[in-house]
Amino acid sequence: MESRIHVHISHPDGEAKFWLTPQVELAINVGLSQTQLRQAQAVIIKHIKEIHDAWNHHFGN
Repeated sequence: MESRIHVHISHPDGEAKFWLTPQVELAINVGLSQTQLRQAQAVIIKHIKEIHDAWNHHFGN
């Protein structure tokens, strides 16, 4: 298991992975446009607390 908090983004055009710690940062992108990546990052930032809480609930802290 990757211990660093991250999320995977899936879209018909491609996929991406974002690190959430120490800051939201693109790790991998396959096929998504810069606009799609910016939109995904904005959603991640908007919901960062819920994502962190879900990660900690699922994997423990």
